[in-house]
Amino acid sequence: MNAPVYMDNNATTRVAPEVVEVMLPYYSDLYGNPSSMHTFGGQVGRAVEEARGKIASLLGARPDELIFTSCGTESDSTAILSALQSFPEKRHIVTTRVEHPAVKNLCESLDKLTGHKHKITQLPVNSDGTLDLGLYEESLTDETAIVSAMWANNETGVIFPIKEMAEIAKSRGILFHTDAVQAVGKIPINLSQVPIDFLSLSGHKLHAPKGIGVLYVRKGTPFVPFIIGGHQEHGRRGGTENVAAIVGLGKACEMAANQMQEENTRVKALRDKLEDGLLASIPSSLLNGHKTLRLPNTTNISFEYVEGEAILLHLDRFGICASSGSACTSGSLEPSHVMRAMGVPFTAAHGSIRLSLSVYNTEAEVDFVLEKLPPVIAQLREMSPFWQSEHKGKVGSSQCKCSCS
Repeated sequence: MNAPVYMDNNATTRVAPEVVEVMLPYYSDLYGNPSSMHTFGGQVGRAVEEARGKIASLLGARPDELIFTSCGTESDSTAILSALQSFPEKRHIVTTRVEHPAVKNLCESLDKLTGHKHKITQLPVNSDGTLDLGLYEESLTDETAIVSAMWANNETGVIFPIKEMAEIAKSRGILFHTDAVQAVGKIPINLSQVPIDFLSLSGHKLHAPKGIGVLYVRKGTPFVPFIIGGHQEHGRRGGTENVAAIVGLGKACEMAANQMQEENTRVKALRDKLEDGLLASIPSSLLNGHKTLRLPNTTNISFEYVEGEAILLHLDRFGICASSGSACTSGSLEPSHVMRAMGVPFTAAHGSIRLSLSVYNTEAEVDFVLEKLPPVIAQLREMSPFWQSEHKGKVGSSQCKCSCS
């Protein structure tokens, strides 16, 4: 294909052309400071508030409950650190073993930097990536300051029961935060019906630009700012607003609301065709994550006895963009913490790849991946001594334990 086949939308998304269009004036003609008293700056301030209203509408929130940040990571840090400062006598955090590094690494750093004065409970997941609500409830104590659990996993797309988890935390008087970076815009969210205290989102995951995020803080929730400065965001986050990106995020959220049905029908059908085709045509492949409790755009598949990075390099030759479920690209020889937490077999965990679609993907692109990926796996397995030792003389025979026959 002439253009890249982009199936790495959980990493970042294309900025929608409509979003670019509404952003451009704020880089040129409408360059005023939204906090200025004059009319020229005031019109920019009104654009910021209009965008805030569009984002609030997508989330089922009040506009004054939203704080603009630089990204999802800043939003995560702000929520968790705010809870700890609001309740300094409470030193316990409950999270999960499959959280994004923005939460996982922060919690682990807090534990080390405070001399292990903070206790971190990382809840395990089942083999399909789901959580045990009973075990979650048992983990909560009078010392728990905050629960932080992602709405949907970035590697597998598995959706957690956030409403039920938030209700349990609320019944115990515990603050609840969710990293909803992957979920916003893909599945319906109505914060007027879900009793969470904090929610994080990031613009570049839903066709807005990089460098803009939002932290939802439920009205009445104790809050301590993370970035101290001017009076911006009603004193809750200092720093001059990134106006163009905010306006772009507002437009992206407006579009996401209108495209939600397509995301859960056409995009899901493309995902299912891709997933079913790969599992049927490639021996010794397995789906990572729950079959149905997933985002409509995400599939994560392991191919035994091959390396995820090698798969990605071969796919890149065809212009196919995907992600590996392995952390090897960071210099580690270990598979991703998500695959380890799910107990994916060692022979498969290294060979996991994530394919994540968007409304811009087409059936022709899915067909192209279905054409190119199976031969790539076959070629890599021919070079794999582990595959050869397991299958030599068995392929096509009753001795072979995989589906290659």
